[in-house]
Amino acid sequence: MECRSGCGVCCIHISISSPIPGMPDGKEAGVRCIQLTDDLKCAIFNHPSRPDVCIGFKADKLFCGNSVEEAKIVAEWLMKK
Repeated sequence: MECRSGCGVCCIHISISSPIPGMPDGKEAGVRCIQLTDDLKCAIFNHPSRPDVCIGFKADKLFCGNSVEEAKIVAEWLMKK
C-alpha cells in the first residue's frame, strides 16, 4: 500500500501520543506532522518507526476523499463518533 498524495489527514487532523521521528512527544490534533511532505504524503509511510496509530489509518479513497478538504471533513466526522 502506498500513501495517497493530496490527503495528509492522518498527519494533520489526528492526535498522536506516541513518539514520531522528529517529534518525540507526538503531536496534537490539528498540528502538522514533521514527516508530512509538501505533496501531503507521509515521509515514513513504510518505515518501522511510523507510529502504530498511523499504521491503523489506511490510505483509502473512502477515508482520504478526493482532496485535502474532503479528507478533513471525513476526519472531523470520524472524530465525533
